[in-house]
Amino acid sequence: MNRLPIIKYFRLAIACTLSCLLVVATAKAQPGQLSIPFGKNNKIVFDLTAGIYTVHFGGKVYFNNAYVTAGGTETIDSRAIHSWTYSVTTSGIGFGKGKLYTLTCDNRTMQLMFHVFPDKTYFVAEMRVKGACNYMSPLTTDQVQLHENGDNRALFVPFDNDMWVRYDAKPVSKADFTGSEVLAVYNNDHYKGLVMGSLEHTTWKSGIRFKGNDNNQDGSVALYAGFTSTVITHDSLPHGTVQPVDGYCRSPRMLIGLFSDWRDGMEQYAAMNVQAEPRVINTWKKGVPMGWNSWGALQTKLNADNAGKIIDYFYDSCKAFRTSNKTLYIDLDSYWDNMTSGGIDGETSQLADFVKHCKAKGFKPGIYWAPFVDWGKYARKVEGTDVDYTATWVRQNGKVVDVDGGRAMDPTHPATRKRLVHYFERFKQLGFEMVKIDFLVHGAFEADSFFDTKVTTGMQAFSSGMQLLDSVVNGKMLLYAAISPNIATARYVHMRRIACDAFSAIDNTEYTLNSTGYGWWQGKIYDFIDGDHVVFGHESPGCNRARLASALVTGTLITGDDYASYGPWKQAAATLLQNQYLLQLAHSGKAFRPLLADTGNKGVNVLVQQSGGYRYLAVFNFSNQDTVFSIPANKTGIVSGTAALELFSGKTSVLNGSVKVPATDVLIFRTK
Repeated sequence: MNRLPIIKYFRLAIACTLSCLLVVATAKAQPGQLSIPFGKNNKIVFDLTAGIYTVHFGGKVYFNNAYVTAGGTETIDSRAIHSWTYSVTTSGIGFGKGKLYTLTCDNRTMQLMFHVFPDKTYFVAEMRVKGACNYMSPLTTDQVQLHENGDNRALFVPFDNDMWVRYDAKPVSKADFTGSEVLAVYNNDHYKGLVMGSLEHTTWKSGIRFKGNDNNQDGSVALYAGFTSTVITHDSLPHGTVQPVDGYCRSPRMLIGLFSDWRDGMEQYAAMNVQAEPRVINTWKKGVPMGWNSWGALQTKLNADNAGKIIDYFYDSCKAFRTSNKTLYIDLDSYWDNMTSGGIDGETSQLADFVKHCKAKGFKPGIYWAPFVDWGKYARKVEGTDVDYTATWVRQNGKVVDVDGGRAMDPTHPATRKRLVHYFERFKQLGFEMVKIDFLVHGAFEADSFFDTKVTTGMQAFSSGMQLLDSVVNGKMLLYAAISPNIATARYVHMRRIACDAFSAIDNTEYTLNSTGYGWWQGKIYDFIDGDHVVFGHESPGCNRARLASALVTGTLITGDDYASYGPWKQAAATLLQNQYLLQLAHSGKAFRPLLADTGNKGVNVLVQQSGGYRYLAVFNFSNQDTVFSIPANKTGIVSGTAALELFSGKTSVLNGSVKVPATDVLIFRTK
């Protein structure tokens, strides 16, 4: 390609200088390549005439011929642009001392930015384009190379935890999916792997399209903002159009890195999310939450009598089951309105009595609500307003949005917002100290339009509604999210359920351990993640141990049996919920990470954690047969012959590279 005319060059140089005040170097476009170093022996090589780039880690090419695309006002593809300039400035995004390389095409319709750091094995990419957009990809390539033999896996991550969705660690050769927000492609034999994903979630839903090749070592990937799906995000519309600011539409910042242990990479990704979008909710400082929730067993049968008896049961008969600061959260789930006449604005004396009784016993009262859902789905006045519910309903292609039994409400509509304020003010007036908020994903749907015309995407609407919620709570309550976006919710709540409803059966435990085993890293963006209500019911002792352990390895412990009535669950609780070894683990509140991550869409069997000076090993058997699990010392760090305490039995045994677990049971070992 010929050099740019000198006049055109100076115009471009001046434009770049004005657009970036911290410029430390500006070079004119020239045939050839720009090499951008980062970390140790890593680099991005951008072809200034072809509009493509390669990414090298450790001297090897992992992403080859990657390009940049955007769609909206017009479709733009970097490969069609044959003249680029660049500038180098100081990166100011808060991930350490680094440089920002900004590549600008000749007509300034597109910019690609790379934030690189001298001591990191990753970089952060983002892009800007002129005009409005609903699709932006800073990295698309048909040539992802893993350079590893053996058990290579690609991890599908869902958008939320609704409808019993599962994570899926697929063999690369069989992987063909679009996941949400983040992707890990790793070698299960020695953990080395790529991690890439969006670090910002207040405007865009992001997706990662991955398809592996038959050789199980390479494939194609597209990391992009603007993802919707009828199944994964429950949207029947394309992603909303993001409007430009100062003439440009900006993508979210996106992490792209190679890690010697992909689990470290996922935890690094989680930590960077918190840096990129700091928490709105106050940080929790009152100890790891523990308690009881009525949806586990009582469900629609909840009333003032059995709620009061459950408070008494924990006070009188299960005295050791307490948080580290000697309390419990006693949470009334859906159907708490059985204890009212006329709903939250009617006769609420039974709720007030529940709160009083709870606090008298030293416990914290909790309640339940879904702020962006209309369960009635008929015309009537919105509580606290003179507006009809029909005005608040989200519509896609002119049709109301009913998902999982609930009708979505526009988080930006004044009536939705007044209703939210109204309910939370009543909860605070009644004295509740915890609210389980549910079906939050209904606040994140795309829409034909939103009441607030400045809001054009589902995530913008979600952010608007959740920030209002936090402002009303004002740090006075524990906020626990149930069904909700996996990552975007973290800014606004203290604690989040890792999966959908799980009860007592072993397959419920297996389902929970699918989400915990592959989503444990979310414990780095929330104060706590939770394994849902632990129900013992009529299950075998082994099943009950496994169900309890699934909560312990997730991070918090919420029970769910009907302790107002007699049954075998009371004996199980007396033994399991008062085991001091287990309670010590529960008080740590830390999620375990997977030892082996090769179970596809099934639960992870072996998980590990270090906490309080101890090393923990949890081994689950979901099958109906006794099973021997291999526990390689090079992966656990536990030397063969090490003495270990098994927490359920209290017995000490020697670990020698394998563990035999009885059918539908679990063993948790603790070593120094």
